[in-house]
Amino acid sequence: MPSFTNPRHSAISAIAARHSVSNPGASLKDLRDQQLFGINVFSEDVMKQRLPKNIFETLCETLRQGKELRDPIVADVVASAMKEWAMERGATHFTHWFLPMTGLTAEKHDSFLQPTGDGRVISEFSGKELIRGEPDASSFPSGGLRATFEARGYTYWDATSPAFLVETSNGAILCIPTAFCSWTGEALDKKTPLLRSMEALSTQAVRMLKLFGSPATRVTATAGPEQEYFLVDKSFYYLRPDLVNAGRTLFGAKPPKGQEMEDHYFGSIPDRVLVCMQEIEFELYKLGVPVKTRHNEVAPSQYEIAPVFESANVATDHNMLVMETMKRIADRHGLKLLLHEKPFAGINGSGKHLNWSLSDNLGNNLLKPGDAPHENFQFMVFLAAVLRSVARHGDLLRLSVAFAGNDHRLGANEAPPAIISVFVGDMLQHLIDQIEKGEIKETLRGKVIDLKAPTLPRPEADPGDRNRTSPFAFTGNKFEFRALGSSQSIAGPIVVLNTIVAESLDFLAGRIEAELQNGKDLKSAIMAVLPGVISESKKVIFNGDNYSEAWHKEAVEVRGLPNHKNTVDSLPNLTSPKAVELFTKYHVFTQRELESRREILLENYIKTISIESQITLEMARTIVIPAALRYQTEVAQAIASLKAAGVPIPSTQMQLLEELAGTIGEIQQSAEHLAQAIESNHHGDTLRHAQFMRDQVIPVMNRVRAAGDKLETLVADDLWPLPTYQEMLFLK
Repeated sequence: MPSFTNPRHSAISAIAARHSVSNPGASLKDLRDQQLFGINVFSEDVMKQRLPKNIFETLCETLRQGKELRDPIVADVVASAMKEWAMERGATHFTHWFLPMTGLTAEKHDSFLQPTGDGRVISEFSGKELIRGEPDASSFPSGGLRATFEARGYTYWDATSPAFLVETSNGAILCIPTAFCSWTGEALDKKTPLLRSMEALSTQAVRMLKLFGSPATRVTATAGPEQEYFLVDKSFYYLRPDLVNAGRTLFGAKPPKGQEMEDHYFGSIPDRVLVCMQEIEFELYKLGVPVKTRHNEVAPSQYEIAPVFESANVATDHNMLVMETMKRIADRHGLKLLLHEKPFAGINGSGKHLNWSLSDNLGNNLLKPGDAPHENFQFMVFLAAVLRSVARHGDLLRLSVAFAGNDHRLGANEAPPAIISVFVGDMLQHLIDQIEKGEIKETLRGKVIDLKAPTLPRPEADPGDRNRTSPFAFTGNKFEFRALGSSQSIAGPIVVLNTIVAESLDFLAGRIEAELQNGKDLKSAIMAVLPGVISESKKVIFNGDNYSEAWHKEAVEVRGLPNHKNTVDSLPNLTSPKAVELFTKYHVFTQRELESRREILLENYIKTISIESQITLEMARTIVIPAALRYQTEVAQAIASLKAAGVPIPSTQMQLLEELAGTIGEIQQSAEHLAQAIESNHHGDTLRHAQFMRDQVIPVMNRVRAAGDKLETLVADDLWPLPTYQEMLFLK
């Protein structure tokens, strides 16, 4: 047979010879010494220095109180100051940076330079250009909100999220966070509903706070998303058509070692990866993103980055910047960032844990129990509102994290399950039990921990442990929604959380106000309302093992909690009468906007499975089967040579040939079935089409993969063309 160089082996040689890339100009020490944090952000501090006092104060009313910007003079002055600041830092262009329904970011760059007509140019940037842009909207997902030929769409300046600069080797681009709507005013993006939901939540939360005599005038949802991701060498990445096109491996046999030894979690970070992380952090700090934590995650080659809390709107923008920046910087270090929820079968996938809380404009965290939670009735009310919202709308929380990539995690064999429940811990459980009985007397205290080593401290234990199997867990002064997928925008889940909690605060405030009008004092009014709310909502509280079969059976059969195991089962709930009533009442979505998002999400599911199935078929036919046939030929020729020489043929060699031939036959047959499924003319609406992809296409894809993975364990290493799991996960 003709000799050839195996591309896998060439990639391994290249990785072995690679040296860690130094961190060019990205010293975290410089951040401290030169005060570079936020240097590329048109921040409140920058505005204070560059804007007239009256303009700055007007803008601050929008930033802090949510007041509308009506005066065009304000926009003109801000635009001029923003342009001068950006150009001083090397910017040549500006863009309205927005979050369309693709789940990614979008931008169209325009130059500051304008021709004067006499052969010269001047730099201009008006208030009108700042406030509104007009990108072509025809190719963005609309879900039927508008016809394809209707190209007009508008971007509107979101003054509550600061503008920033993205630097390149040839200058910088001024990025202005914006909302994106159709010419009829309907939302075509993720930011517009997010801002609406934050307004709805603030209105109801302030209403509640007034009952307690608080002078607060605004409440903000805050968020801090923990971002998990994988890093693999580029040399391997480009040899995997599945990673390039689908973001996950569609073939790959289980390696001899995965995460069984639990030696990667919180382990020493590899030098090459650490240098990459440091440069990522350096760039994010300059963008004002307050990243704080980095560590190895559970699976080999898996890592995590996490920020401190910010306004949910800014946190959403910043998380998109985190993902974009990580991709860009990883590439400089010869690495590829994988954000898919399950890039490798058989080991942990990646999620995005959304830490969510509420803060008023006086700096108070409304979900902080305080030193004496049994005396903190304000906390009890907000806690009850969250519990009630999850009990009533767990289906909406579930669909907020429903998409094809996340189906590999939710309801599968890793955290979290598809059943939405709430972990509260021992202290809150004790408090909740007292509330339900109508007799609140004490707070459960943690015991002092004695480690039996005199040199170690003797701390007081937290009154409750953490539960890493819970999809929605209270963790001290916030809730952690752990069901998000690593690749998704946090905007959708926050929209749902904000809206359902706003509805429960509205309900509770109305009930308490009615009791007050009947002559009761505030404490008595609260205790007339909360026990019933807790009794109705406690079905979602579960402090045990969310993975256990016993819990799943109890949750569904006894407690009546929904268990939507996949995306196709979840998405129809978006347009249920209950959902339509909820979102329209608080002006977060119109019914048409809900219907459009249902269509967009179903279409995204269909397209994702379609792409994966076609790549699976292509790889089977052009990569896996040819490699297996080459090896089958070698084995057959070796056996024929033995036979011709009169040497007895060992039965094991015949068994190998028969196993190879049989498995090749299996993958060829499965590949033909997959081709037929792909080519099937499916008729029906998007829901039926999605059901077809789930029920008819995915099972055949899995059969093709199973045969291909078996062949990987049989074919000679020098003939196998695809980088293996043990190579991609362990070679850096």
